[in-house]
Amino acid sequence: MSKFYLNDTPGSTSSSSSLDLPYPAPLPRSDFLSPDFSPSTYLSTLRNRHQTLEDLRAELRSRSQLLSRELLDLVNAHYSDFLSLGSSLTGGDEKVEEVRVGLLGFRKEVDVLKRRVEERRGGVEGLVRERMGVRRQVAVGRALLEVNTRLEELEEGLMVESAGRANKVRDGQDAADVSDSEELSDEDEEDEAGGAAFMSLLKLQRHTQQYTVIQQLAEHIGLDHPFLVAQKSRMTRVRSALLLDLSAALKQAYAAGEAGQRRVMNIMAMYRDMDEAREAIAILKGVNKRR
Repeated sequence: MSKFYLNDTPGSTSSSSSLDLPYPAPLPRSDFLSPDFSPSTYLSTLRNRHQTLEDLRAELRSRSQLLSRELLDLVNAHYSDFLSLGSSLTGGDEKVEEVRVGLLGFRKEVDVLKRRVEERRGGVEGLVRERMGVRRQVAVGRALLEVNTRLEELEEGLMVESAGRANKVRDGQDAADVSDSEELSDEDEEDEAGGAAFMSLLKLQRHTQQYTVIQQLAEHIGLDHPFLVAQKSRMTRVRSALLLDLSAALKQAYAAGEAGQRRVMNIMAMYRDMDEAREAIAILKGVNKRR
């Protein structure tokens, strides 16, 4: 069987028999350089190649031997470079050791700085907590001052004497009563014009509001605070005096009949603000029984 390549010129086939098949060209090297090269896929593309399996194997073995020789020639050509590369790395252990020692020293410095930062952080957190505690104490102190001030004003308005305040502001009490009479509402003026001189409703409302504010401040601070515990007797006297005034005003308004109905409702609201609605009901029941 004569061998000639497919890309041979027509003149080269003149001496061959018409029954002979052309010998296939060598496998191109570029086919093996594909990144996604697959042997099975590549062999399946050679089924139309006019070549026996044995010839294909022989050609692939020849190609493998050729590549081995080329690789050997490449290594021999650069052998001296490989040797010089090894000698150029002489002394690298000392440099690596120097770098390692430097890194260890740097790590120790970082650890020291980290401990200092943690210590400073703990100190700052302690100062912040102390500041917050001082601010809370200042707020409590201001609230206690306000409780004491409002309590004194309420004692003065109700004419209640407390320890250390005996006979205090007695001379100015008449002037306070005059100012209260000047602040009477239209309802009070009408009642007085009709001959029924009721107690000042505005004054009672002011005293009741003052008392409820004191109670709210005390609950916010804490009823077990030493200052509030010490003022408990004053609070009791003020509360009793205020309830007496409300009781007198309620009886007076209820006795007025229809003219005092509106005042009765307002006074009942004051009792409710002081959480004493039951006492107001008991007073009204007692007045009805006496009738």
